[in-house]
Amino acid sequence: MTKKATLLWMDLEMTGLSPEKDRILEVACIATDWQMHELGTYESAIKQNPTLIASRMTGDFWTKNSTTRTDLIAASAKGKSQTKVESELIAFIKKHFGKTIYLAGNSIHQDRKFIEKYWPNLDKALHYRMLDVSAWKIYFENARNLHITKPENHRALDDIRGSIEELTCYLKKIS
Repeated sequence: MTKKATLLWMDLEMTGLSPEKDRILEVACIATDWQMHELGTYESAIKQNPTLIASRMTGDFWTKNSTTRTDLIAASAKGKSQTKVESELIAFIKKHFGKTIYLAGNSIHQDRKFIEKYWPNLDKALHYRMLDVSAWKIYFENARNLHITKPENHRALDDIRGSIEELTCYLKKIS
């Protein structure tokens, strides 16, 4: 019997936070078991309209992260269509997961809004329950005065690995 993953760690890099106005530029996934062992990875850039990208990637956040902005724009120019990426994501979860697919990540509810809007077939495959590391962060920072800073270079695969590491640190505190 093939070992099946239990958590679909996902991170999206978007032009902004509004699913109605913004677009997904990059996605990465890591399939893990409950012990956080990596069983598979996926990452892709998504091709988006350059004019829309330029109009949405403005303001303080993107000024402070100008290198990441430049890198995401360049990656998007060479990216795949949203439809192709959704198909590849569905193939990835079919390969690594059984029936139940729990989405995991930091502030994963925000990413889920984009999944619902732009990848409805993927959304249908996901369980309604999610593992959100930011909930653990709120508890440990406020109830236990424990502050864990994860690196945030705003690239999808690195951000996921940071989230897994962060959750692992929290879990060690309660075991």
